[in-house]
Amino acid sequence: MVCEAQGPRRRQTLTAVVSHPVNDAPQFPPLILAKINEQFVSLDRLIGLVPGDKLDWSPSPGAFQTCELLGHILECLAGFCAVLYAARPDELAHLSQLRDLEVNHRCGIDEARRRISEYATHIREGFSRLRDEDLGRRLPTVFNAEGDAVLTLLLNNLEHLINHKYQLFFYLKLTGVTVGTTDLYSLARGGQE
Repeated sequence: MVCEAQGPRRRQTLTAVVSHPVNDAPQFPPLILAKINEQFVSLDRLIGLVPGDKLDWSPSPGAFQTCELLGHILECLAGFCAVLYAARPDELAHLSQLRDLEVNHRCGIDEARRRISEYATHIREGFSRLRDEDLGRRLPTVFNAEGDAVLTLLLNNLEHLINHKYQLFFYLKLTGVTVGTTDLYSLARGGQE
């Protein structure tokens, strides 16, 4: 691939050669999972900062209380499991049992951490079965009977999770807990803990 850029005084040509055999090409499911794993790390860190006496706190009438937000985060994770099950039902049939677990409820700190860890195990297993060719396959959803691509559904779930992780971060700030960028993102650690 050749990219050309013109500056005010000179013309630069940058050449990048991309030549890897098909077998060495990156697989996308592990790359997506790496970003989800970052969310598990930062969520655990943020949940560990929630003061026990602030579980019933809410920033305004009608908004989630902190304990309800924790229960909703479980629903975000259940969404990943639902997509993975739909993408690979024969290999991941046991994930259908997760539909029976309570989500969107008043959830305590210990329960949230334990259940997030359990969902993480199931999500990692699901991604280990997922292949690049699965990502473009369309799956019907309650929102779109014609279906959306598996990749779109996974990214929608990731966005949902990240939005509520930020909501938890903001709740912590509003309740006086000192949090910063390194609590929200895995920048300093490169996604590793």
